Amino acid sequence: MGRMDFIRKLTIPKEVKEMYPLTPQMEETVSSTTSELEEIFDGRSDRLALIIGPCSADNEDSVVDYVSRLIPVAEKVKDKLMIIPRVYTNKPRTTGAGYKGLLHQPNPNEAPDIFKGILATRHMHMRVVEETGFGCADEMLYPENYRYLDDLLCYVAVGARSVENQQHRLTASGVNCPVGMKNPTSGVYSVMLNAIKAAQDPHTFIFRGWEVHSQGNPYTHAILRGFASKHGGTHPNYHFEELLTLSNLYKEEGLLNPAVIIDTNHANSGKNPYEQPRIIKDVLHSMRAHEDVSKIVKGFMVESYIEYGAQKVGGGCYGKSITDPCLGWEKTEKLIYEIADLI
Repeated sequence: MGRMDFIRKLTIPKEVKEMYPLTPQMEETVSSTTSELEEIFDGRSDRLALIIGPCSADNEDSVVDYVSRLIPVAEKVKDKLMIIPRVYTNKPRTTGAGYKGLLHQPNPNEAPDIFKGILATRHMHMRVVEETGFGCADEMLYPENYRYLDDLLCYVAVGARSVENQQHRLTASGVNCPVGMKNPTSGVYSVMLNAIKAAQDPHTFIFRGWEVHSQGNPYTHAILRGFASKHGGTHPNYHFEELLTLSNLYKEEGLLNPAVIIDTNHANSGKNPYEQPRIIKDVLHSMRAHEDVSKIVKGFMVESYIEYGAQKVGGGCYGKSITDPCLGWEKTEKLIYEIADLI
């Protein structure tokens, strides 16, 4: 029909959940992880959150392998850090070209198959929760797909290209876990703060063909990821002055649970994963310098995988990113211990 071919009607979330139901133990893992994260964001806990893992979760075996390596490390630093693995199954593309994530291509070397992708994303998240005991994070690239994973996710991120979108904001107001709103690629804080305000309030809106009412999400918060100038250059926004400015803006807006997660990659690092440890140490120094900064920073987001760097789709290196470059496991493990020592 015209320029759009309708391939097939996709199965609804309820049917997918019946195909892949959670066990009581998995439900408990998700519930307890979400509760612990909420305690960090509302100030009941002084631990920091570390949302860490591959840029894109492209292969189930290597992702589970990576997350399994976090188990003993997380146990050693649990008094200081709460580790939430990144299991990002759908990826935004600046120009629309390139690998769009497991949701689109459960096999990156084959043609897109959304139905198989929906099943693959749920199966991967379930396997991580069941085999490792971690509750995980994913990006809400498509709001209508959230229901396929809403009983599995403990943290949701809304990306820089999505944060100004009405449907993302309203859906976030009904999400059952903390939601991070990234600053837009332009870096304008008011866009991000407006998104947080919208998501913290209740709404009535259309969702998956239903009229729904959301209660508002008090754990919606900021993510600083750097920004791009009008000429395309990247600029960081994790420095002391930026964090203090954000703290003051939070006070002016009167938003609930003022909080920010620092995304240490993307425009903050110029997509150089080796910069991530230095950025974290810089922010920790800023936290020691001012009480308001210390109160508002709730953790970090790090892109890390088994092997350092990135490869093209079909490159064949196990545990190496096929999207943005990532920190390798050896430096990741060292970094986690360093963060715990510095807190």
